[in-house]
Amino acid sequence: MNVLIVLGVFISMEGATWLIHRYIMHGFLWILHRDHHDHSHDGKLERNDWFFFIFASPAIALLYIGVKQDFNYWFYIGLGISLYGMAYFFVHDIFIHQRAKVFTKTKNPYFLAIRRAHKQHHKHLGKEDGECFGFLWVPVKYFKMYFNKK
Repeated sequence: MNVLIVLGVFISMEGATWLIHRYIMHGFLWILHRDHHDHSHDGKLERNDWFFFIFASPAIALLYIGVKQDFNYWFYIGLGISLYGMAYFFVHDIFIHQRAKVFTKTKNPYFLAIRRAHKQHHKHLGKEDGECFGFLWVPVKYFKMYFNKK
């Protein structure tokens, strides 16, 4: 049952990510997210990086509460959120934005589709008129770009 909780939370985080990204990050917290689009920051860190702490805090709290209650379901909910956060970090920050220069020459259609969808998202410098707010779920049109190539 615990594995199902972790998996269910991990999968549901994609929907939560879309909603948070679309309506909060491109809404009232645009002040933190803007520099991720227009690169108006100095140095390697962005104001957008505060979202790591904002999103990690509830996961850490759930893990803590779950441990204190003999590893009950709160722990596994926190674990699902944490695993999604780790996936987000590795795919978004490492792979897509190349904060570490690894996987630069991938031929994997799924990863290429993720990268293309994210580039489409970033072509909009303002908070309006955005697209592709999700993360791991990629619209089919971006898959087709790479699966149809020979």
